[in-house]
Amino acid sequence: MAEAAETKVQYVKGVGPRRAAVLGALGISTVADLLRHYPRRYEDRSRIRPIAEVREGEEETVRGRVLALGTKRLRGGLLLFQAAVGDGSGVALGTWFNQPYLESRFKRGEEVILTGKARRRRGELQILSPEYEVVAPAADDALNTGRIVPVYPLTEGLSQRSMRAIMHACLDRHADAVPDLVPPAVREEAGLPAAAEALREIHFPADPASLERARRRIVFEEFLLMQVAIVLKRRQLAELPGSPKRGGGPLLAAFLSSLPFALTGAQRRALDEIAADMARERPMHRLLQGDVGSGKTVVAVAALLAAIDSGFQGALAAPTEILAEQHWRTLRSLAAALPVEVRLLTAGVPQPEREAALEAARSGRPAILVGTHALMEGEVAFDRLGLVVVDEQHRFGVVQRARLRGKGRNPDVLVMTATPIPRTLALTLYGDLDVSVLDEMPPGRGTVVTRRVPPGAIGKAYDFIRREASAGRQAYIVYPLVDESERLPLGAARAMAERLSREHFPGLRVGLVHGRMRREERESVMTAFREGRVHVLVATSVIEVGLDVPNACVMLVEHAERFGLAQLHQMRGRIGRGRERSYFLLDGSPATEEAARRLRALEETADGFRIAEIDLEIRGPGEFFSGRQHGAAALRLARLDRDGEVLRAARTAAERIADRDRWLRDPAHRLLRRELIRNYSGRFLLGTIG
Repeated sequence: MAEAAETKVQYVKGVGPRRAAVLGALGISTVADLLRHYPRRYEDRSRIRPIAEVREGEEETVRGRVLALGTKRLRGGLLLFQAAVGDGSGVALGTWFNQPYLESRFKRGEEVILTGKARRRRGELQILSPEYEVVAPAADDALNTGRIVPVYPLTEGLSQRSMRAIMHACLDRHADAVPDLVPPAVREEAGLPAAAEALREIHFPADPASLERARRRIVFEEFLLMQVAIVLKRRQLAELPGSPKRGGGPLLAAFLSSLPFALTGAQRRALDEIAADMARERPMHRLLQGDVGSGKTVVAVAALLAAIDSGFQGALAAPTEILAEQHWRTLRSLAAALPVEVRLLTAGVPQPEREAALEAARSGRPAILVGTHALMEGEVAFDRLGLVVVDEQHRFGVVQRARLRGKGRNPDVLVMTATPIPRTLALTLYGDLDVSVLDEMPPGRGTVVTRRVPPGAIGKAYDFIRREASAGRQAYIVYPLVDESERLPLGAARAMAERLSREHFPGLRVGLVHGRMRREERESVMTAFREGRVHVLVATSVIEVGLDVPNACVMLVEHAERFGLAQLHQMRGRIGRGRERSYFLLDGSPATEEAARRLRALEETADGFRIAEIDLEIRGPGEFFSGRQHGAAALRLARLDRDGEVLRAARTAAERIADRDRWLRDPAHRLLRRELIRNYSGRFLLGTIG
């Protein structure tokens, strides 16, 4: 879309400078942006159902004139606005809660279209919280009635009718000039329409089959661009010169023999895969994926010691100080009898400790540096960095990870995640990595029971925690905020810690930990909790990762609907680490079906891989594709939870393109190459095709 990318949207018929500013609020500044502003849904207005034939419980679209409207206050202060709409066959009540401003949007006698779920209440047909569109009189209404009509994401000052007219004008003028990024041979083999046809049909489909065909074409293109980038990056990594490490050295052997438990089969398999990678002439680039508590840290320590056995140094990066400190303590404990320095490097480390860590790295001595983003700073220089381990790697950016790799001469890289990744997502986020999966939990772990706290029963949850603490066990209570918020009427950790200590847990010691505390203060509280001197730890989500206290058997999460599903599952992993039965209690009032589904999922399964699939189904790839991850800008229409088959087809096509034309110099690949550099060269550091 090179030409379209450079054409300002204000020059599209019907836009101009004023509307261009409005479109800018949607991230639309060029013709290319506009053509990629896809509908979020469609209404089949070729067959709008008469109100008399509307089916209860179904998503329905009705069209009629506004007969009456009004707002009233219900018990509890809830505001109810209703607009009665009639079409000659019957009357439906458009019903909205707590949106009184809508009364100014409707006028008696005007024609409207309502779309929403239908229900009957006291004999009246209601359309609940419907999307609405005022039908303005028009000589030519071909874009808005009698066909499948697109419904776009909008902003203030822009109506659906205006957006449809603008989009139609843009397609008329620019669709045929849009470059086709999918090479002709690939398009023909996959049976895909040309780019111009797909754009016309995705915005104004002739029928459902045409819409599906257009959607598949655009999804394929989005995936193809991403997969070519990943395939080329993977091949670049495979050609880098590495530093082979011998296996079976004395440090690794001593470490494994000192463990008070046997490794699981999954851990042994992962270690064999890592050892084979580290012995090769090319650097390792491997993802270690495992559920909370599956034993990733032990595998990482073994890999780091294998590197030191071969005369190299190691680095372990974690996204938060709490997690880095936990890893530092764990490594020091596991390697206590071994001749290896384990140093901590975070923003909160005192200057003498910082200097000692920097000197250990510069000297080339057998050392492992554990830290946060501080490891990537310019003053950190390793003499013989052989292995980089990145934990919770999705919280680091691509450039940050590259900067850490740059501290050595093509060191081996092991990235870890405790957020299990569905296969389709792994192909996009981690397609340039080999993958090891820890799908087996260590024996001897206690069962974790997950339960919702019934409405009004929070006092009983506190009573249960008090009984557990009195019996010698410990508990977490988690809040979404540190301090009270004027915008959110939620209990805050700081205030609740004081109140709980005073009103519910007299005689017990209540501690507080959150991300704003000074390192020394936070470490003092957490040490007291680990040693059993704090019975109840009130915290924010900083305890999501990084705490390992086997005696902590209860976690109560208040306002649980404010947390994400993966985040709640991570929190649940803080308990059940000893042999006692543990309890994960969720207190909250989900206001949406999505929030309720998250909490139900936690009650129904403790399988992190199933949790990840449900999470992807509920919210799509949003957090996985944050601005820090590669791929963020490329996926506009593709859905990883339902387009796995198209993704695999695009992957196969990308492999074939790379096989035939390594540097994308063929004229058939020229447009693909140009778009690849535009979208991915910065994210993937693809210097060889630039």
